[in-house]
Amino acid sequence: MSNYIISCCSTADLNQSYYDENQVPFACFQFFVDDVMYEDNIGKSMDFATFYQKMRDGAMTRTSQVNAESYVEMLRPYLEQGKDVIHITLSSGISGTYNSACIAQDMLSEEFPDRTVYVIDSLTGSVGYGLLVDTALAKQREGMDIHTLNQWLLDNRLKLKLWLMVSDLTYLVRGGRVSKASGAIGNLLNICPLIEFDTEGKLNVREKVRTKKKALKTQLERMKANASGGTEYNGRCFISHSDCLEDAKTLAAMVEEAFPNLDGPVEISNIGTVIGSHTGPGAVVLTYWSDELTE
Repeated sequence: MSNYIISCCSTADLNQSYYDENQVPFACFQFFVDDVMYEDNIGKSMDFATFYQKMRDGAMTRTSQVNAESYVEMLRPYLEQGKDVIHITLSSGISGTYNSACIAQDMLSEEFPDRTVYVIDSLTGSVGYGLLVDTALAKQREGMDIHTLNQWLLDNRLKLKLWLMVSDLTYLVRGGRVSKASGAIGNLLNICPLIEFDTEGKLNVREKVRTKKKALKTQLERMKANASGGTEYNGRCFISHSDCLEDAKTLAAMVEEAFPNLDGPVEISNIGTVIGSHTGPGAVVLTYWSDELTE
């Protein structure tokens, strides 16, 4: 049995069944709908369809990160059992939760000086973050020790590619990422920006595509261009969506047709309430591994 555990946060946007089957502890962010607070607990406190409908109806949403004390509370029992820990966080480029986890790391290292606690900044989010966790678990099952895995994650995290397609600019305007004028014109022209994480874990618009259909095809073309091995890619592929399951299924079918050697079917999950508070409904995330580091 492995002598260390891998943990993450709810913002990895993996399905509850995934966490259960792989015994992955995760810390919950919080989100607010019209100033009422809820736990970001994979749709238990508020199901995803209700959440996104409230956004469409004009509800104001905001989010709150995990604090250091919550990390300590989650991880202490494993250290008491004599296990070490790798905790992977949401990108520091879009959240302060990495800093909170580092504070918890210092507190726990002082309390458990004989144990190892590593904190990894994923530099990504949603199922990009989820795919990094999934790959870490695979390396652990292969027998990789905690120190080697920690270094592997640091060396390879920027090879993970994520493309976010947003079909309604209203919510990027609310978050200050797009001006009101640009948002209004973009919505009028059916502009769907394609967004990628950069080397600092920040989100940047890489391309603007007219119509959702073309944007999904562009996500596929991006994958063909930079997936490890091209269309011979044999790794895992994850897709998440914010209340647009049919779009996610359409993209998954295109990926599975173009990449016949995938390691299993494309995994589809929901964009959770924290990431979704900023993307709004109608967003689709595609993630996979590349041989090239993000520039």
